[in-house]
Amino acid sequence: MRRFLPDQFTLILLATVAFASFFPAVGKGASFMMVASNVAISLLFFLHGARLSTDAIVAGVKDVRLHALILASTFILFPALGLGLRALFPGLLTPSLWLGVLFVCTLSSTVQSSIAFTSMARGNVPGAICAATASNLLGTVLTPLLVAVLLHRQGGGHGLADAGRILVQLLLPFAVGSLLRPWIGAWAQRNNRTLSKVDRSSILLAVYTAFSEAVAQGIWHAFPAIDLATMVLVNALLLGAVLVITTWGSRKLGMSKENEITLVFCGSKKSLASGIPLATVLFGTSQMGVVVLPLMIFHQMQLMVCAVLARRYAERQPPAQAAVAGA
Repeated sequence: MRRFLPDQFTLILLATVAFASFFPAVGKGASFMMVASNVAISLLFFLHGARLSTDAIVAGVKDVRLHALILASTFILFPALGLGLRALFPGLLTPSLWLGVLFVCTLSSTVQSSIAFTSMARGNVPGAICAATASNLLGTVLTPLLVAVLLHRQGGGHGLADAGRILVQLLLPFAVGSLLRPWIGAWAQRNNRTLSKVDRSSILLAVYTAFSEAVAQGIWHAFPAIDLATMVLVNALLLGAVLVITTWGSRKLGMSKENEITLVFCGSKKSLASGIPLATVLFGTSQMGVVVLPLMIFHQMQLMVCAVLARRYAERQPPAQAAVAGA
């Protein structure tokens, strides 16, 4: 029975959501939390760079099949499932909410939580870093194109600005950490257990910041409870389908458990951080609130579900221990 109960981290996530509902960060507080979240993300990448060997990074970059599957899940599987659900159940949601759901399907993968959960689950972290970063970089181009094709929308973009932000905030700290690894790598490895708390802290900061914004906008009062419940159901169907397909597919293809974890976590995420700016550009402020509501719900849901999955994966025996146990 205990295996079906949420772990401590999931309970902390729920407490964070509840706290943000009653005490959202607004004004200068919201600005501070955004800065703190960005700093945590950069620190996360710096520490990953310091802990990962050059050979591991090269191996992560070279795994073309893994990256191709993650990108296919993000930019092909998700849109196909979203369009399929709308075709089967067109009256399940209002047109504006379906617009938001399909917008979710066009977005790139998250970087922060994908890597954090992959790390927590003892997956292929170098592969997750490369795949999630590539997804975000490609998403600055692919998401507007998919929106134009699937939703018949047109709008400008900040592709170069977004790409520059990703490079500065994510890849630069990672590169600096890698360069400093000869001097701080041993220290980072010795304190790996303590430093892993940065992963979880960055997720909590992201949850609080995102949920505070939703509450501050009063977005939960914009629709009847039945519409919100139905949208939660649609998001759950999307997330569940992708998790099942990526897990089943990775095992059918004979992928290692580490790569399975990376595919499951990187291929099932959608980025709130890139989604909100893109929604502002592609839909304008008049529609943005409705469009991002499914994204905010999906964002919270993916964190909750993947926190449980990461714990389950982390509880598995390392190969060496499993071999000893079976001897």
